[in-house]
Amino acid sequence: MRTKPPPSLLSLTIDSAVLNLSDISDLSSIPDHILLDLFLRILRAGKLTEKVLRLFIATGKDEVISLVEALNIRHVLTPVLPTRCSEKF
Repeated sequence: MRTKPPPSLLSLTIDSAVLNLSDISDLSSIPDHILLDLFLRILRAGKLTEKVLRLFIATGKDEVISLVEALNIRHVLTPVLPTRCSEKF
């Protein structure tokens, strides 16, 4: 019987980042290959939100932006309704 090798420290770190994504405010210092792996794991976990998408796009990394475009992921534009009309009817 073969046992599964233990996960690497990098894999555990990325898993932890996926679970604690709300505590992360900047991804720009993360190397490209780790950033892509993190993005894919977030997609698999179903945790991609508008805020998370903006966080990844804010890195400005071409690989991330290309992946977002290739997967046809778009920003959700929430309409802003006026709270008051300036003209009287």
